Amino acid sequence: MADKPPIPVEGVVKDVPPPPPPRSAGNPVFRMMGMPNFRFKLPSRNWLIFLSVTGSFTTAVLYDRYHKKRAQQRWCNIVSHIAREPLPTTQMPRKITIFLSAPPGDTIRAAREHFHEYVKPVLAAAAMDWDVIEGRREGDVRAGLAEKIRKRRRKDGERPANRDETKSSEESEDLVQTLRGTTGVKDWEGVQGDLVLGRHTWKEYVRGLHEGWLGPLDPPPDSAETSNSKNDASPIPSEESSAADNTPQSSDPLAKSDPLSASADPAKSPSDSPQAAPKKEEKPKAPVQIPPYISTSAYPSAPIAPTIPDVLPPAAILPLPHLLGFLNTPIRIYRFLNRRHLADETGRQIAALVLASHIRPWGPKSDFMGSAPIPGQENVPEAYRSSVPTTLERWELENVLEGEERDWHKVAWKRYQGEPERVWRNSMVIDSRIGDRMRRFDLMSDQEDQARKDDGDDPAAKGLWVNIKETLGWEEDRTVKGWEHGNFGEGSE
Repeated sequence: MADKPPIPVEGVVKDVPPPPPPRSAGNPVFRMMGMPNFRFKLPSRNWLIFLSVTGSFTTAVLYDRYHKKRAQQRWCNIVSHIAREPLPTTQMPRKITIFLSAPPGDTIRAAREHFHEYVKPVLAAAAMDWDVIEGRREGDVRAGLAEKIRKRRRKDGERPANRDETKSSEESEDLVQTLRGTTGVKDWEGVQGDLVLGRHTWKEYVRGLHEGWLGPLDPPPDSAETSNSKNDASPIPSEESSAADNTPQSSDPLAKSDPLSASADPAKSPSDSPQAAPKKEEKPKAPVQIPPYISTSAYPSAPIAPTIPDVLPPAAILPLPHLLGFLNTPIRIYRFLNRRHLADETGRQIAALVLASHIRPWGPKSDFMGSAPIPGQENVPEAYRSSVPTTLERWELENVLEGEERDWHKVAWKRYQGEPERVWRNSMVIDSRIGDRMRRFDLMSDQEDQARKDDGDDPAAKGLWVNIKETLGWEEDRTVKGWEHGNFGEGSE
């Protein structure tokens, strides 16, 4: 049965909402071009928060990167004229020595990345040549520098007691120098210089200088035995090698010399012999670190090398900030957004090294109040030892980059039983005979002012809009027109 339509009831009014207003047709130009109707409106609250945070951080990163490149370019410009100076064909270029080591708690990769990002651009702009002494662990830089100084002492005429041990190695190293001497090639006669990265490398550098010039040429007996035991350790014989040694050997001398005797017997043919088990590739072992030839307590009584120069090669010390740890994330973010200051300070120190216009000795000792232990308490625990106030002296070179020690990982401060000398953790010990000969590079104030002044003429310093106007020819014409000459001068009103 079909449903009957509802009977309309007169007098009943339904609550019907009013019709929506007609949608705006939008811009007729966009509509004729076939483009959709864009409705511009503010984003939502969450989008505003997201865009403001990401936009602010991105702007800070771009701003820091822009000024970092400007700072590096500023110091590259001040040393670039050295790369254009002619060099005779019979003279070697100036070569500096770079010392870098792995930061405490990290690998050598962090120091290398810092070198390539901040140091290498300025050195490459000046066409400098360099040698690198790297340290993958604590003490490698100290051992490398001390060994380099000992080789120089032997070359200058000092003779160690065990001369046969180093004769072959020195002859191979002096072969290049001999060839250069025969062809008339001379080394650089000016200042060379050293470049040290970081406080931890600086402490090893100072320790290596003292060990090289105050220590003996021959290693101490105990250190020589330790190094020889590690280098000349004989491998444990395997079962196959021991069995091969126990097999009876033929007394016929022709059996050893005739190669056909081995293949004459078909039972002993190599095709029937079982295949030998493949040997596992052994990983190369780390080189054994040379122990120190002299302790810090023996500095006053040690004789200084007779071939030591009156002035040691000057050095430039560069900061290497390196902070680890999740809780230090806010500090690390702040440093990441202010790398322009690090690039400026690094470029300034490298420019002082490259120009080498001002070399000064380290500042005099400064007196400060401290405490000294009372003698005769060697058997008393450290926590119960008593001390007396006294006046101590401190060298200027001991205060260089001292604030970096607060950022070192806790591994650098741990104590282990039977550990070797810890250069990073121990305080620096300076001998006056070495400290008075040490020098450092410094930049003159007029050179720094000239670098800051030339930075204003750089197109990157004018700004984007000014460069665009100059490129398009929109800059204001400041030339004086012919009819305006009468408006200038002393006689004009």
